[in-house]
Amino acid sequence: MKTYAYAATFEPTEKQGGFTVTFPDVPEAITEGDDMAEAREMAADALGVALLTYLEIGKPLPDATAEGAMIMPDPEVAAKIAVIETFQTAGISRSELARRIGKDEKEARRLLDPNVSTKLPLMVAALAAMGKRLVIGLEAA
Repeated sequence: MKTYAYAATFEPTEKQGGFTVTFPDVPEAITEGDDMAEAREMAADALGVALLTYLEIGKPLPDATAEGAMIMPDPEVAAKIAVIETFQTAGISRSELARRIGKDEKEARRLLDPNVSTKLPLMVAALAAMGKRLVIGLEAA
């Protein structure tokens, strides 16, 4: 099961209570927060943006090899990443995806655009049309 979780490094900033967050496996994801809670929230956002950018420019997602505090993008972003990554490896056209989900090509184009929000039911349908299933888990915050 793929989770899009990556290890983050939290380093105290000069500002008391603040943290800078980096990801050894995703060097483009750098952010900071005024406290640990904000730093974790900003880290999830920065990671999601970086991973979507990788897919947008055709760069493969890195393997998660580092150890540390694991951070995942927000669930909606992770689902969007899963749809785009699955499509890129499915070997089908946007037209074929549109046909499989019963939508027009314009809808499929928006579905695959990292900068356009997509409702969860459509992402679930798209993944199913490409032979994948979205699995949702629960863990302590």
